[in-house]
Amino acid sequence: MPTFRQPGIVLTDHVFTVPLDHGDPGGPAIEVFAREVAAAGRQDADLPWLVFLQGGPGAASPRPAGNGGWLRRAVRDYRVLLLDQRGTGRSTPATRQTLAHLGSPQAQAGYLAHFRADSIVRDAEIIRRQLTGGEPWTALGQSYGGFCAVTYLSLAPGGLREALITGGLPGLDATAEDVYRATYPRVAAKTAAHYDRYPGDAEAAKRVARHLRDHDTRLPNGARLTVEAFQSFGKMLGQQSGSHELHYLLEDPFAGPGLSDAFLQAAQGAFALHGPLYALLHEACYAQGSGATRWAAQRVRAEFAEFDAGAALDGDAPLLFTGEMIYPWMVELDPLLRPLRDAAELLAERTEWPLLYDPAQLAVNEVPAAAAVYFDDMYVDAGFSLATARVTRGLRPWVTNEYEHDGLRVSDGAVLSRLIDMVKGVV
Repeated sequence: MPTFRQPGIVLTDHVFTVPLDHGDPGGPAIEVFAREVAAAGRQDADLPWLVFLQGGPGAASPRPAGNGGWLRRAVRDYRVLLLDQRGTGRSTPATRQTLAHLGSPQAQAGYLAHFRADSIVRDAEIIRRQLTGGEPWTALGQSYGGFCAVTYLSLAPGGLREALITGGLPGLDATAEDVYRATYPRVAAKTAAHYDRYPGDAEAAKRVARHLRDHDTRLPNGARLTVEAFQSFGKMLGQQSGSHELHYLLEDPFAGPGLSDAFLQAAQGAFALHGPLYALLHEACYAQGSGATRWAAQRVRAEFAEFDAGAALDGDAPLLFTGEMIYPWMVELDPLLRPLRDAAELLAERTEWPLLYDPAQLAVNEVPAAAAVYFDDMYVDAGFSLATARVTRGLRPWVTNEYEHDGLRVSDGAVLSRLIDMVKGVV
């Protein structure tokens, strides 16, 4: 187990072998990577474990660069495990290159169907038993990681000592359609607030969009930048500094008659979908039991005519940005995802999915739990979150508009400290 030091912390790398399909433990196996973090000088102490469940889906766990941010608060009380959820980071990868070896789109879709929260929780249970000797640990779930934490409370509550959730309490029975019907009005409100803060951006956004409508514009990776792709940059608006970042992107986008190389380079980063797991399983995060998601964000968007760019570009209406929605045309535009478009369609049409949450188990929950619910969260509906808090025994919500969805990352440990105090009964 390689161990190395950074300022204030000691890190140890671990690799675990888990079944691809937990329903078939003797079948194919994959590896899951995790990094242990302890405070320098306390690496040999008998500390309780905290496993960090990252947002996503499809995002690797943070790569520390010293003892900072929420991690500095965490290692005061815990030995932290930064888990690269299956398919991410240094775990067995799920990329266009590795998925190509599976051959058919049917095989690719079947493989990816094993990369949801239920499988992540069962991976965590195998890892916990190896690391802690069977002792329960604390789960800290950010965003999608919070969804995983609620799945943990549902499927394996005996493995948890505490559950801490930030911006990630899901609706227990909310469908993908329900989620997007709640999300589009919030995205419209975030766009309006952005234009109130930076009034010149309303015309700047239209000017960019008109250029994209009238010209075949390519990003440095060859992907076409369309009006709809440009609208998707609104996902920035759910982050603490996102409105400012969008403003700086729009303040000088042209070089002569065309869009500047600097703008296009930044736009490529803004459009990036961060790999197949994020793009192909995003709507599947909400799928339970019978029923296909069928590109819910695209279908529900048609119910909100104000997001049609045509009215804005040909009239006085503002151009509305969209948020954390995945549309079928994104898979076609992104050269890293295009080889998986048939698998994406199969996943969108998949009708049978395992249940992720158990309301009956949550109603008798005995694990101390606390959740930060961000009142203005653009990605996770506070109404759904509070409904889940009400039916989960022992879960204490903290509703705040002091932070956006990324409050854990930007609060320098304040959000985590509040949640720790809540589960310990200090506040």
